[in-house]
Amino acid sequence: MLEINVSKFPEKLTQAISESGYSIRELAKKVRVSPASLSRYANGISSPKIPTVYMIADVLDINPVWLMGADTQKARVKNYSKNVKIPVLGVVRAGLPMDAVENIIDYEEIREEMARTGAFFALQIKGDSMEPKISEGDVVIVRKQPDVESGEIAVILVNGDEATVKRVQRFDGGINLIPTNPAYSVLTFTNAQIESLPVRILGKVVELRAKF
Repeated sequence: MLEINVSKFPEKLTQAISESGYSIRELAKKVRVSPASLSRYANGISSPKIPTVYMIADVLDINPVWLMGADTQKARVKNYSKNVKIPVLGVVRAGLPMDAVENIIDYEEIREEMARTGAFFALQIKGDSMEPKISEGDVVIVRKQPDVESGEIAVILVNGDEATVKRVQRFDGGINLIPTNPAYSVLTFTNAQIESLPVRILGKVVELRAKF
């Protein structure tokens, strides 16, 4: 009978969550446990039941035996599944349908398992404000959602201009949109400006596909 290696499981769970792009809250919702419980699993304070481990592994698309602490491959051994095409947008502007034909410059494929977790689009990066992590011409895969956790990278539409990709940092009075390139300034918006301009989150960046 399979058992959880309590000394290895927390580290492997933390690694898997970090590499997945999910926040604790997002993963907890999909696994149907509380964020507090999932945090306790990751910190080694308590251990989940075996069915919960399988559910976590299913959502993260990893090998549950590896997650339990076994010295085996992390990737799940599975049957081939179909990929789903999503549009790559060259620009996102207010007032235009996101998937308008004139916005689509290419298509990317994502796993069917990922596609079942939400609605997705891809965006080609313009400019170098997110260098060195994300470069001009790279493509980011984006899950459509109206909000993100503080510290996550998002696609944001500001004042009806073209959408921008920045790291979101929240504070009591508003948000900062943070570039990784130190040559660019942080954009700060108060809660009043978020409503009046407006500042609208279009989705969370979940994957980077660098172009060489």
